[in-house]
Amino acid sequence: MLGWTIKDWQNAYKEGATPESLLGELLTGLDATDVAWISLLDQKGLDKALLELKQKLQNARGEIASLPLYGIPFAAKDNIDAAGFETTAACPAFAYTPEEDATTVARLKAAGAIVIGKTNLDQFATGLVGTRSPYGAVPNSFKPDVVSGGSSSGSASVVARGLVPFALGTDTAGSGRVPAGLNNLVGLKPTKGLFSIRGVVPACRSLDCVSIFALTVNDAGLVSDTMAGFDADDAFSRKAPYALPLDGPALRRPGPIQRLAIPDHPQWFGDQQAEAAWNTAISQWRQQNVELVPLDFSPMLELAALLYEGPWVAERHAAVESFMASHGDDMNPVVKGIISKAGHFSATDTFKAQYRKEELQRQIDELLADVDALLVPTAPTAPTIEAVNADPVALNSQLGTYTNFVNLADMSALAVPAGFRDDGLPFGVTLISGAWKDTELQRLACQWLNAHPTKLGATDKTRPEETPGAAISTPTVQVAVVGAHLSGMPLNTQLSERYAVLLEQTTTSANYRLFALPNTTPPKPGLKRAAPGEGREIIVEVWEMPASAFGSFVDLIPAPLGIGNVELADGRWVNGFVCEGYGFEGAEDVTEFGGWRAYIASRA
Repeated sequence: MLGWTIKDWQNAYKEGATPESLLGELLTGLDATDVAWISLLDQKGLDKALLELKQKLQNARGEIASLPLYGIPFAAKDNIDAAGFETTAACPAFAYTPEEDATTVARLKAAGAIVIGKTNLDQFATGLVGTRSPYGAVPNSFKPDVVSGGSSSGSASVVARGLVPFALGTDTAGSGRVPAGLNNLVGLKPTKGLFSIRGVVPACRSLDCVSIFALTVNDAGLVSDTMAGFDADDAFSRKAPYALPLDGPALRRPGPIQRLAIPDHPQWFGDQQAEAAWNTAISQWRQQNVELVPLDFSPMLELAALLYEGPWVAERHAAVESFMASHGDDMNPVVKGIISKAGHFSATDTFKAQYRKEELQRQIDELLADVDALLVPTAPTAPTIEAVNADPVALNSQLGTYTNFVNLADMSALAVPAGFRDDGLPFGVTLISGAWKDTELQRLACQWLNAHPTKLGATDKTRPEETPGAAISTPTVQVAVVGAHLSGMPLNTQLSERYAVLLEQTTTSANYRLFALPNTTPPKPGLKRAAPGEGREIIVEVWEMPASAFGSFVDLIPAPLGIGNVELADGRWVNGFVCEGYGFEGAEDVTEFGGWRAYIASRA
């Protein structure tokens, strides 16, 4: 089971294994003294979870496939509520026993997943180092004298070592990305509000996100799909927009990611091995089907500095104000010192900082008007635990150089492995785009990892083929085109101008005939459904476009053509080009060519 992905667990159940046997064996092999864990499920808790899973399966009429995470174990950072476990936020004096699960945990359980334990963290999720916990510093899964990254240190560690296939973290300033980069993992930082934060001990509540650590992009995407959705009981939950605007900056528009901004002068803080690993990764990215655009990252870096050097630290104080007043001596001194800075800022300072944030976000959007995403080092350095203990604030700040600005700027992010440094430590990069571009990032990450795979976490398991999910963050419409809108044909630009993506070339069912319509410029065909046995399959392309662009596309279609329903060879029905009956008068039957492109070639 060590290093199993979600698919491996699913395959084991398909082959006859039971949750009782596999999860019992897993629990037996886990070490309660492992510093990555704060608490583990006991046998009584496992029995209860298995009984609940059995009931879910009965409700699903015994169909395991209806529970996409059936019997899958996972871990949750110990600032996320899970019934049956204490929530400590890495502060024993703060601990409480929640009566119910956090929304994200509840949704995973509803899909059949089982919480196997709660993981260590930088206290109150304040830090990017993984050393600020009374339960101990979580070591890097490759080199124990190096930091694991925080604050979600324990979650990253247990996934990297293959103990569970995925784990939940939180990410306010980079806590779901820095540990991923330092432990050779995928770290998914969603659009703010995509996952509910109800049942999460706040850090900065207006910026907090639940994050996902996984061995593969596929697993992270499946977990994301399970947890995503509006939560009316969470004031910071957001409904995905019906469609992204077509006239915004490129990274906030719909469409594939093709142009990536990279820092023109990356900061490495003297870490030459990180710099060399970045240069290697960049040379490999240039071989992908993307364009890299060096840009001045000054606005992003200034925005990042606002998070810890500005009054947003007061939001951390708001989360623990009463506890800190009565139990300040029970807090980690570094964490307490950071949160205590809240008293240095006035309400006036807060509004001034908010104004500056808006100005910087406008500058950033203008800077990124023509790029679809950012590509940055996940962590520009990998300090030792000893070095962090000697200089805890400065080195922590360095780790957040390319993460701290993301939530303030309302962006989505995905950290992915990018090879190894010469000293054997993993190196990671992060893809960043606008809100609601989460799946587009996953698609690009799959392309990258398939071209440059690494082992899974700190295990010796080979990375499987990554296949991007079909769903995307905002609604789309699929359209089957048969003639002048095909790739390379005169009207294909009407699709590309609307950020449409080619999904596949296929054929209709064998129930159609194709006609060349008279007096059309450029030449256009008409697709006609035939009587049974009188048609044949006709080549089509299926394109996917933002729902917001579909109306303007349909408006360009001249009579007698229109959009109706077209049956594909596999039995699907999709939107597609059809023709009114009168349009076939004087038309030439060109069905024998099997498609419009072959007919046009014959004319030439």
